[in-house]
Formats: sequence, C-alpha cells, structure tokens
Amino acid sequence: MDKIKSLYKFAFFGTGDFAVKILDILLQDNYIPEIIITTPDKPKGRKMELTPSPVKNWVQKNNIKTITDYSLLVTHYDLFIVADYGKILPKEIINMPKHKTLNVHPSILPKFRGPSPIQSFILSKDEETGITIILMDEEVDHGPIIAQQTWTSDVRLDIGCPSYKELEKKLAKLGGKMLVETIPDWINGKIKPREQNHGEATFTKKIIKENGLINPDDSPELIMKKILALTPWPSAYFFAEKDGRKMRIIITDAEIKENKLIIKKIKPEGKKEIPLDDFYKEIIGRYLKMDQI
Repeated sequence: MDKIKSLYKFAFFGTGDFAVKILDILLQDNYIPEIIITTPDKPKGRKMELTPSPVKNWVQKNNIKTITDYSLLVTHYDLFIVADYGKILPKEIINMPKHKTLNVHPSILPKFRGPSPIQSFILSKDEETGITIILMDEEVDHGPIIAQQTWTSDVRLDIGCPSYKELEKKLAKLGGKMLVETIPDWINGKIKPREQNHGEATFTKKIIKENGLINPDDSPELIMKKILALTPWPSAYFFAEKDGRKMRIIITDAEIKENKLIIKKIKPEGKKEIPLDDFYKEIIGRYLKMDQI
C-alpha cells in the first residue's frame, strides 16, 4: 500500500493511550500524519513534575512533527482525525480540512457519549460495545456515523470480563483497523453519513477519584466491576482503621467465585502492592460484608 502521506495530507489529534494504540495501527499501514496535535505537559505525581502525554512520547520516538496549540494549524489539510484528545474543538477547526474531521469513539454511539465510555460500559449491564467513527460537529459525540463495528463482551465476571486497559487495547486496535479501511472511502466519496438516533443517547461523566470508593452495601459483582473499570486510576478502594489511623486500601486484583469476591492483591496506603494476608483480610472483613468475600 502506498503511504497515505503521499496521497492525503492529514493531522491527528490525540493525547492518551487509546490514541497511541490507534497511531501504532496507522503507522503499521503507512498512514502517517503530517502533524500530531496533543495536549501540553501536565504536572503529575507527588512531586508534580511536568509530564508529557503518552502521544507526545510516541511522537518523539517516531519523529513526527507535533504541536500543542491547534490554532497554529494554517496549512491546508485534506482531513483531521481525532481520538482520545480530551479537548472540545471549535467549529472553525472541525471544518478547516477539505473533508472535515473524523472522530474515533470507543462505544456504539449514540450510547456512552462523553469522556468515559469504556469505564461506563464495564460498569453497566450492557453486553456490546465497539467503535464508532463519526463526522464531527460542535456537539460532543453527536455527529453522523461514518463507520461502526460492535465488539461483544463476555460479561460473566467469573470467566474473565475484560479490565479497562484490556478493553481499551482491543477497541483501539479495532478503531485503527477501521480507520485504515475508512479514510480512503470517505475521501473518495464512497460513504454516506448516517444520522445518529439522538433519542437513544446516553451520556458518561468524567471519572473522578471519588468514583473508586467502595460502598459496604455494594454487591460482589459491582465491586468487581469497579476494580475492572477503575484500575489503574482512580482504583477501587475503601478506608479502614489500622493502629488508630484511617488508611486507604486499594484492591488491585480480585475475581468472582461462587458469588463471592476473592481478593488476591491489595495496595495499602503508602505501601507497595502485596498479596492479601490474614491481617488485611480481617480489616477488609470489618468493612465489607463477610458473606461477600
């Protein structure tokens, strides 16, 4: 296949790991962006050191031009592609390229619009998710559908419902392959956009640290889903008393067996991840219902 760089001039907007995995697929198929727009470095960790985004790290390894201010885009482009960017683009940017802007979204739109579609799917009772490529408009995940493909999850928690990172990887790989197939057909006028059924739309919210707090009345299934959906951040956790001090305990590894939550590993506050021992099992038992674990 000829490099799309020699045929079309396109820019890619992305920030996180989902975008990186899509870029990997595009690069493998010689779909090379002229430029990549990502978000500026952000303070991270206890020392709040400025840290580049996963996409910026990828760009530096692959020697592709990058900027963090999309207002600097002045050259004519055939197409923009957006995936896991994290910012809302204004109408004048969306409509700048000759063939407008395509967005890769990890859900079956119009379901799970918004910033946390993968986590929200895992926490839901739905059995199908997937990838939707839309023609962007100024509303969030609202534009007409260009391409769509489902991925059926095994939602039985006792035989391996996927974690957030596992599902993100599967969907990003699917999204990258769909882009490779969709870009030439879209640019050559072979695809007719299909309006979403906006009456069936559901919306997700930005994940915050408090979402990971486990309620003692939560069922083992819901706790397990929180562990799967919210690891590595903000993690599924609870607070417990130890030596007269309140401490946060993160559950890092668990499974469901015979309707009980089997906790394998935890990360007590200020310590490394450790296997669950009798001491911490007693602490957890005081918080969660004993018939759940």
